[in-house]
Amino acid sequence: MKEIPVYLITGYLDSGKTTFVQQTLADPGFCENSNILVISFEEGEIELDPTEFASSNVFLEVLDADCEYSALTFADMVNRTKADKIIIEYNGMHLMEELYATLPRNWIIAQQVLFFDATTFSMYNGNMRNLTVDKLRDTDLVVFNRITNESDVELFHKIVRTSNRQAMILYEKVTGEIMRDEFEDPLPYDINAKVVEIEDKDYAIFFRDLTENPQNYENKTLRVKVMTVKNEELGAGEMLIGRHIMTCCADDIQYCPMICKWSKSYDFKTYDWAIVEGQIKTERHTLYNGAGPIFHAVSAVHADKPEESVATFY
Repeated sequence: MKEIPVYLITGYLDSGKTTFVQQTLADPGFCENSNILVISFEEGEIELDPTEFASSNVFLEVLDADCEYSALTFADMVNRTKADKIIIEYNGMHLMEELYATLPRNWIIAQQVLFFDATTFSMYNGNMRNLTVDKLRDTDLVVFNRITNESDVELFHKIVRTSNRQAMILYEKVTGEIMRDEFEDPLPYDINAKVVEIEDKDYAIFFRDLTENPQNYENKTLRVKVMTVKNEELGAGEMLIGRHIMTCCADDIQYCPMICKWSKSYDFKTYDWAIVEGQIKTERHTLYNGAGPIFHAVSAVHADKPEESVATFY
């Protein structure tokens, strides 16, 4: 089955999604020799103007907020329009998983762009943090528009980076000028130290960076406070070590561990706290169903439970 590229545009109401879609469909280079299906999950104050499209082969579908849809719904749209490109303008009040779960298998997300109105972003983020994080996790590009001299772009940067360290960030001023995000994201610990000390408050950042950039930790000696957990799938001298991490709210707290191999016998039980020191190596393990970080501990001591047992990015 032929793969169809999907351009996924997300954001809250009146954040600039429709304007961006309009500009995209006015680009001859994007529209040339293509049948384009545009699926909108909301109708904002601005509506698409087909008279400004660079091609007549653009087909618009609007889904009501309460409309039930499935992979068959989307497949039928493609069959009717013969679309070979798809733009989805997704309602910011809906979770991304609801959409991902219904996309046909041959619909491949080519790019995901997230828009925020800088004048309302703090309100939305404060009141609906879980929805903000939900959109930030997988996006390739974040655009803050309506930037003024009063906009705290450094704060915007920090909020984005707590959920996504890879996405490009752009700021569009009210004058139309585009600024690239140039804030550096130094790690809160010295990764080149003889012994890399991971403080309690930095575990969430450490674990995310380890997951995204495992090569940076290969053969480095680290010291970190962790909760130990036994697992029946692990062998002798092996345990899970990690912390519970909260990304945005209590509902998404989850234990984020790595496999630890002890160099000697220890009496740690599930839910014990320990300060461990050792080296991380990327190795294959059945529990990972492939390769992953293995912490080779050379020392470990029992420790008190930290004041904040759940690690966060704040």
